[in-house]
Amino acid sequence: MKYIIHDKKYHFKSAFDTETGAYVRTGILDDNGKDTNVDPFMASYPHLIDVGIMGHCIHGKTGLCAKAGIGCYQSGMLVQQPNMTVENFESIARQSKHRCNQLALGGRGDPDQHEHFEEILKICRDNDLVPNFTTSGYGMTPEIAKLCKKYCGAVAVSWYRNEYTYKAIQMLMDAGVKTNIHYVLGNNSIDEAIQRLKENDFQEGINAVIFLLHKPAGQGTKENMLYVNDPRVEEFFKLFEIKHPFKVGMDSCNVPGAIRYCKKILFESLDTCEGARYSCYIGPDMLMVPCSFDQGKRYQVSLKDMTIEEAWNSEPFEQFRNKMRGACPTCDKKALCMGGCPLMPEIVFCDRKERKTV
Repeated sequence: MKYIIHDKKYHFKSAFDTETGAYVRTGILDDNGKDTNVDPFMASYPHLIDVGIMGHCIHGKTGLCAKAGIGCYQSGMLVQQPNMTVENFESIARQSKHRCNQLALGGRGDPDQHEHFEEILKICRDNDLVPNFTTSGYGMTPEIAKLCKKYCGAVAVSWYRNEYTYKAIQMLMDAGVKTNIHYVLGNNSIDEAIQRLKENDFQEGINAVIFLLHKPAGQGTKENMLYVNDPRVEEFFKLFEIKHPFKVGMDSCNVPGAIRYCKKILFESLDTCEGARYSCYIGPDMLMVPCSFDQGKRYQVSLKDMTIEEAWNSEPFEQFRNKMRGACPTCDKKALCMGGCPLMPEIVFCDRKERKTV
């Protein structure tokens, strides 16, 4: 199924294919409907919503993430809340029908372990929304993999370097699911990332490896942060320009690094921080923030008091956007990265003299 969203408020159109996940949008359209090639700053409703259906992690006490060298940014070892109710999830889906493209299921734990996981997937499709999610793979079963094939666009398995990681990836691929690997890139993992990319050392048949930049949020430490002047960072990004048997991608937090070090990437294909512009996060407690890494809830709005659209247009979200609007006013790369992360400027791979945060 393919459908087009005409954003009359911000004067552009976007198209999404629910089968392939292909997403394109025009530039701002002039009065005659002609594309000006100026990228719209934001949409009138989020095109992707990160929905934290998990309020607690069943592996929290075992330290599954910590053992894999990953600091849970949602503090799954420490925080225990109820999972999102089906009623609340259905409210999100109903409001988002034909206005949003995808719901990325997440939260504090593996979404596939939610007690109403199948029902949640079905609600997505009943409202013409494509569900995607990331899992540690620890609780993956052939039955869950079949559900993923039936309902999901893609599933990502976190790179936990363990036997259950490889088994989960294989189970999903055997079920015919578009399967990605999510690799957290930090000081403790970049050497491995470089080596594996050089040797194409990931399971045969995967769709893509997506590199997610480590952030000092939750149980993520500053000691594991990477910095722009680390020579390994440049070496890593240059490997994006080499052909691999799988797709290689990155989260928006890595985009400033690609802008600095890559020469052959089509920059129009990259999107910098989409928080409060094209995406947001809704937690199991129905608190909505521009980005799931706002663990301090500096920009939170409660959906118990308002709709998603009202929260999207709220003052806290506008404050978040203004950090991007006001960043780096004299930089010729401003339109590409908008100053990088508005929450944690210390993670941004940029040391240009024009850099200025708000």
